[in-house]
Amino acid sequence: MSLEALDHVWFWVADMDRAVAFYTDVLGLRLVRRDGDEWAEFQAGGSRLALHGAGPGSVPGGTVVFRVNDLTAARAGLEARGVSFDHAGEVDRYASYATFRDPFGNGLQLIEYAEVAR
Repeated sequence: MSLEALDHVWFWVADMDRAVAFYTDVLGLRLVRRDGDEWAEFQAGGSRLALHGAGPGSVPGGTVVFRVNDLTAARAGLEARGVSFDHAGEVDRYASYATFRDPFGNGLQLIEYAEVAR
């Protein structure tokens, strides 16, 4: 067996309306499915990102990485929409990245690959 591609990643969220607003209005993802407060699914390039309504004992977790062509411009665009980045770094001659969180504490990251890594 081999994994061919990322199908989707999902997060627990305590407020589905607020979460959907963040992922559509701030990140610009297209909502492709919504089942009330239980599930929302977004198209993110060739992958999908989903949100699952939180129940008792649910805790935020996970990190989703979004590839960008220009990390500086992408970061500036999100900062203009109120996003605060909590970490940035570089993997020598491979990629640069910047990490931030959604309103529920889930980890998100932007990554720009170096030309040699492409």
